[in-house]
Amino acid sequence: MLVLLALAASDPVVARPCSPEEMAALIQPADAGAEPIRLTCRATLPPGLTVQRRIVFEGAEASGAGLDCNGGSIGRTDRVSTTREPTVAVWSRRNGDGWSVPHDVRIVRCTINGNLRVWGLGRDDIDALRASSRTADHTTRVQASAPTGLRLEDVTFVGAGSIPLYVGPGVGGVRMTGGGFRGRSVSTAVYLDAESQGADIRDVDFDIRTGREQIAIDGSAGNRISGNRFQLRGRGGVFLYRNCGEDGVVRHQSPSGNVISDNRFRGGAWFRPRAVVVGSREGRRRYCGDDAGWPWGSSIDDGDGARGNVVSGNAVRLRWLPDWLQAGRGATRDP
Repeated sequence: MLVLLALAASDPVVARPCSPEEMAALIQPADAGAEPIRLTCRATLPPGLTVQRRIVFEGAEASGAGLDCNGGSIGRTDRVSTTREPTVAVWSRRNGDGWSVPHDVRIVRCTINGNLRVWGLGRDDIDALRASSRTADHTTRVQASAPTGLRLEDVTFVGAGSIPLYVGPGVGGVRMTGGGFRGRSVSTAVYLDAESQGADIRDVDFDIRTGREQIAIDGSAGNRISGNRFQLRGRGGVFLYRNCGEDGVVRHQSPSGNVISDNRFRGGAWFRPRAVVVGSREGRRRYCGDDAGWPWGSSIDDGDGARGNVVSGNAVRLRWLPDWLQAGRGATRDP
């Protein structure tokens, strides 16, 4: 919470405008195997263009950088984005014993074909994340290593298999307003991973085919999911849980202090339209014991630990069931 207050009190960083040479590199045609563009400036594209290369905002030098697509797009529809090579990446970089961290990256009026990944500690070294999780100050450490203040305004994701918007461990203050999700995902549309905090997702249209729920809040706290519209197609909506034991990483933070409000859900499952579920797992995974032996978090309790979440003003629309929610343990719900 102190991290969030500090972020709110500071003015956003604004990078320099991109040079003509940098603008030319952004808009030139590129084949599917081209190296990504590392953007450290602010660019506004001519209307309707497509950036064919992947884009990386990496390290402190990318703070305040951004891209206004002006109605255009990023990514090739004939290239499958992956978790290791996403369409857009906002990444921290190791800098000796510390981290070079980007803040206040802004993406506006873009269609992203594929996915966006926001990562700090653990991006390419799960062993380091696991080792950190076995120390008492893990949450503080992983949050200090992670990007903060990403803004997505009127951005539409067209998923092609992998999770379109993945917010990694410790990432803070991601804000998405307007835009939406289309296409498909084998998992979720949005994933807020362990120790992340303070995401704000508002006025977004979720019209994407998913293999699971639309939004996963996995050991992530202090988020607000408000005023969105979901087409569920028989899947779940917003699930809050703590994925105990996965990869042997101890989850210290619980999915607590979140607000899920004033959303509209359509197309839920007929007999169990699970729109909002607080405490959706409570253990019940074969790998929950893989983080055993440490005196904190999911190592001592496989339960989700969801506390102080507010679920209010949401509605599920079915022909025979006008309003239904499953709030679950650890939630309060307005009548």
